[in-house]
Amino acid sequence: MDAKGKAIKLGDNIDTDLIIAARYLSTADPYELAKHFMEDYDDTIVNKISQGDIVVAGKNFGCGSSREHAPIAIKGAGISCVIAENYARIFYRNSFNIGLPIIESKEASERIMDGDRIRVNFNTGEIENLTKNETYKGEAYPEFIQNIIKNGGLVGYVKEGGNRENEI
Repeated sequence: MDAKGKAIKLGDNIDTDLIIAARYLSTADPYELAKHFMEDYDDTIVNKISQGDIVVAGKNFGCGSSREHAPIAIKGAGISCVIAENYARIFYRNSFNIGLPIIESKEASERIMDGDRIRVNFNTGEIENLTKNETYKGEAYPEFIQNIIKNGGLVGYVKEGGNRENEI
């Protein structure tokens, strides 16, 4: 399992209110939320995203409120993966719950620039910067996390018979 796309570079402490403003929380429709992704940070960002692009951020990505709308908006915008130095714990969990792949890597967070072409291998945790011909290390996903993501999140995983004793 892997992701490949152009880097959309963001800074440190991107909170859930920047990812999707509270004024849009009356819906959980991923495509409606995606229209307003990062609107208060950069109102042109949604026009720069192509299907499969990868968000690259700094420290404490997803801090703030515990709303699931934030990872839903990211996934709905067509982002295939988020790379950050680290994540707020509730955002980290919510991302997997809805099937949004995220990976932690300080080196990748620091070295990748906006527009770089990136490939992420979730089996190995390897992050390749195809633009700079560099490779960074992230944490590989255990098989059951890969299965959660493949099934679109925790609900899909359970519907497909997930949560077997030998997986967890």
